[in-house]
Amino acid sequence: MNSEPVEVRVWAHRGASAETPENTLAAFRRAVEIGVGGIELDVQLTRDGVPVVLHDPTLERTTDGRGWVGDWTWSELRRLDAGAWFHPRFAGERIPTLAEALVAIPEEVWINIELKTTPEVYRGLEEQVVNCVRASGRRRIIYSSFDHSALERLQRIDPEARLGLLYDGFLLSPWKYARQAGLRIYSLHVRHWFAGRGLAQAARRKGLAVFAYTVNDPRRAAHLFRSGVHGVFTDNPRRVRG
Repeated sequence: MNSEPVEVRVWAHRGASAETPENTLAAFRRAVEIGVGGIELDVQLTRDGVPVVLHDPTLERTTDGRGWVGDWTWSELRRLDAGAWFHPRFAGERIPTLAEALVAIPEEVWINIELKTTPEVYRGLEEQVVNCVRASGRRRIIYSSFDHSALERLQRIDPEARLGLLYDGFLLSPWKYARQAGLRIYSLHVRHWFAGRGLAQAARRKGLAVFAYTVNDPRRAAHLFRSGVHGVFTDNPRRVRG
């Protein structure tokens, strides 16, 4: 998809995750209330092939379940509590499906879907996610993953998809790396201390957006914006404003 990169200044990382349990509908609703331009969420696949919104490959940290996400069916996962770990007032919050999240988040808000996958664990995740997005009719979607082979598989399924090259470390020429990997990328998703003026300016010349993660200091965010970064991912969008 060859289009001018969007200036989404503030992305709510897993929703408004400093104030609400991450990757829940409560977190997404709060982010929308704050007025963010985009929401980042993580997607995995249940044993019976349902895309669900959850960051960790295991359940212990953010639910009252135990074990691997991929070992559970959706009917089993939907009974778990995904809110009480954060605060008792969120008890009863559930793990949402991707389809539920796409309905809950207003269409004007961009969504960054991060694929949490390895082929052995979540075979078929890319196809299920693309099918879910297509069924929703959503257009303001960017897909990202640390697993760049997952992006390549998704690109084969949907050649028009916006791909975000998510990486942790320094790449001298990330656009060259992406090209060698066969990826037609839309944006660079880079750890914030690598997201300086040089990268931002070079990316803009290439027609790419730069989104920096994870930025919870308003002063750091302001510096990145002055450097030309298109936007930042933050746990606390109420404090970090574009």
